[in-house]
Amino acid sequence: MSETEKPVTLQSYIRLCTVIFIVVMCAVGSMIGTSFAHIGEGWTAKVAIILAIAAVNAFLVAGYLMHLLSEKKLIYTVLTFTVIFVIGLFGLTLWAMTDFPVGTATH
Repeated sequence: MSETEKPVTLQSYIRLCTVIFIVVMCAVGSMIGTSFAHIGEGWTAKVAIILAIAAVNAFLVAGYLMHLLSEKKLIYTVLTFTVIFVIGLFGLTLWAMTDFPVGTATH
């Protein structure tokens, strides 16, 4: 064990999980509150705020509860390739949206 690592006890882990749970519940509550709030014109600002809160929420769940912040290099490599392939599939889908077979109706 290196100097920066400290042993994790069950009580400290339960305390961490409790804090993360409370923060996640507050984030969910703030997303619901934002959906009912009157922010700007239209819904664009609401959606941007809710997506930002959801990104923080996803980071907390994936980073702490799924232990991704303490994983090794191989896990990050696999996750990076997964993200690249998902973005590629989204790109291929968007690129082929207007590509219809010959002889088919477009409407």
